[in-house]
Amino acid sequence: MTYILHEYPPSGNCYKIRLTAALLGIAMERRGYDIIAGETRTPAFLRDINANGRIPVLQIGDKFLPESNAACVYLAQGSALIPADRFDHADMLRWMFWEQYNHEPNIATLRFWLAFVGAENLSDAQKGQLMAKQVAGMAALALMDAQLAKTPFLVGDTLTLADIALYAYTHVAEEGGAFSLAPYVNVVAWLARVAAVPGYIGILD
Repeated sequence: MTYILHEYPPSGNCYKIRLTAALLGIAMERRGYDIIAGETRTPAFLRDINANGRIPVLQIGDKFLPESNAACVYLAQGSALIPADRFDHADMLRWMFWEQYNHEPNIATLRFWLAFVGAENLSDAQKGQLMAKQVAGMAALALMDAQLAKTPFLVGDTLTLADIALYAYTHVAEEGGAFSLAPYVNVVAWLARVAAVPGYIGILD
């Protein structure tokens, strides 16, 4: 099977898929797009890659699978990254759903706005959301920190897709200056554990 990742390399959502593939020894071709220049909003992209105009998209042969966490699940099916225990499997999914609803919209959004777009280029509406997103992002980090005080990884003793999904934007949360990870000592220790897993690659590797 040929895999092609349609991506924006600095994106944590795109990185999740590359990190999952790297840990599993899966090779894939990469095709980059400049999202700031609108390359995922062209008629050709909307017609041929993703009608939702977003990346990442994992191309599997002639099929296209949008949404980062869905792509990670596809790649990891049957591997140790997905728990065999029924409850642990569901708990992994719980963290992945939570990541997209509580974590990514705040931590990833502020990173993108401040580190890539620039505070001076934000709209008034975006500027008005900065404080609320910072507060919500800190709450997300605190919740993770509380869990990681109990277990070395988010779902028990071993790395799962839950860790990959949340590592992607947590480890670059300080970019842009909206967040400091220093208060979240369990999160910081967890980041080191994830980075030490054999096969690990960095976000820009």
